[in-house]
Amino acid sequence: MKNLSNAALYRVFLPFAAGYFISYHFRVVNAVLAPNLVADLGIGPASLGLLSSVYFIAFASFQLPLGVLLDRYGPRRTEGVLLLFAALGAFIFGRAESLAGLVAGRALIGFGVSACLMAAFKAYTVWFDRKNWPLINGCQMASGGLGALVATSPVEMLLGYTDWRTVFYLLALATLGLALLIFFVVPEQDKKPAAESLASQLGGIKGVFSSLTFWQIAPLVSLSQASFLSIQGLWAGPWLRDVIGLSRAAAAALLFWIAVSMIIGWIVSGWSAGRLAARGISLMTTTVSYLCIFIILQILVMLVPVSWNTLIWCLFGFVGVTPIIAYAALSQSFPLNLSGRVTTGVNLLVFVAAFSGQWVIGAIIEQWPIGADGSYHVQGFRYGFSLMIALQIAALVWYFLAGRIIKTKQQEKNETP
Repeated sequence: MKNLSNAALYRVFLPFAAGYFISYHFRVVNAVLAPNLVADLGIGPASLGLLSSVYFIAFASFQLPLGVLLDRYGPRRTEGVLLLFAALGAFIFGRAESLAGLVAGRALIGFGVSACLMAAFKAYTVWFDRKNWPLINGCQMASGGLGALVATSPVEMLLGYTDWRTVFYLLALATLGLALLIFFVVPEQDKKPAAESLASQLGGIKGVFSSLTFWQIAPLVSLSQASFLSIQGLWAGPWLRDVIGLSRAAAAALLFWIAVSMIIGWIVSGWSAGRLAARGISLMTTTVSYLCIFIILQILVMLVPVSWNTLIWCLFGFVGVTPIIAYAALSQSFPLNLSGRVTTGVNLLVFVAAFSGQWVIGAIIEQWPIGADGSYHVQGFRYGFSLMIALQIAALVWYFLAGRIIKTKQQEKNETP
């Protein structure tokens, strides 16, 4: 099972990579489409934040049952079926004539793609050696970066020939085709996992969420990813247009290069984490080091002169994706049969935080008057972004405090006769 032919590797990696491609495309496309949605439906920044962030809460709401489904039924069947709901959601979103219709479609999309990353991680724990998890996870994440990339300048150019509704109809067809591909092309495990009772499965979830090892890093990963997803997935576009003063086309172009930086960041972080681990530097240490740099970059986004804008935002994309290493680190800290529940547990927190962050930033921006041209006030952005930075700093302090607690408990355990 661990030694696959090239053809079999294509049947495992490429379909799941395509699933994450479409998932990430859905996640960030509103950063480019926001002016169209605002113009067509007349929604304000708080409603726009809610509309985009409902993807995250729908995504998050299914993470715990998803972990059970992945560990019980496997990634092929779980993701293949769920993507059908994403296709339906894209169709509903494209036909919507009100904010409520858009929210319903967006929620279905979030629910439908909720397995795209976790199913891949689960499949890779089955089909790849443990030592290769950081690198293969990084390549998986790079496929999401490609999805984000295609959601920037290519979508902006497409809008020159059609409207945003047609974009979503095309996404609905692509998602339907992908669901069929995963269900019928991905191979089944040679050896089925041992059946667990429902009580045992729920006990596994309890074991994960009662672990201090889990809670040491989970808040920092969740809040850093919430900030990254909230900004890169929606508010970066308005910031570049309203604060920096870029044209819509120039903002889309910079979002494109941020997505390129994300792809490079996922691959480099996965590769570097594996190399550093081989030299005795833990995956967790590498993750936290990257996250400290990410906090600094978020501060610089608001402080550096415009001439530094492209460099800082590309570094923001490069470093902002590195918390993915923590998924592999936590998976290695728990039994293999809990891997689905560990990664979905982290994802639950990440997407609840992302929902809250994207919405709250919009609500803060709305506290300042909107310009006659529809632009948002710079102070709204600064206060919203600063709140996310402050929360990450608090989580970083907790990480080190929890580490001391864990170390003290371990010493006491070793000293007990």
